[in-house]
Amino acid sequence: MRIGELSRRTGVSERALRYYEQQGLLAAERTAGGHREYEESAVDRVVCILELFAAGLCSGKIAQLLPCLPGQGGRERASEELIAGLLDERDRLDRAIQDLRRSRGVLDDVIREARGARPAGG
Repeated sequence: MRIGELSRRTGVSERALRYYEQQGLLAAERTAGGHREYEESAVDRVVCILELFAAGLCSGKIAQLLPCLPGQGGRERASEELIAGLLDERDRLDRAIQDLRRSRGVLDDVIREARGARPAGG
């Protein structure tokens, strides 16, 4: 499939798909006319890349990780350094989740107090 179809099917801009290719995250063959051609499996690959970006990983770490994911045709074993980096990233997410829970608790308290407040002059 061409880049436009991959873009439509994944909701990812053509520009982003070219970036993924530049970063070694996505591979394309070239036609005689120089157009990019992607295999059907590129759809799943792009979805996986989006999920990894959403998890907070940078393109460099994703490039290291993709060859280790069986769903992405990976056959490599992740290095201890890569695993340590992923564990650090998970710890960062855990801290962010705790911070968000605290913030939600503060907001819940404010909402409770605001509901109990009486209008001025009333």
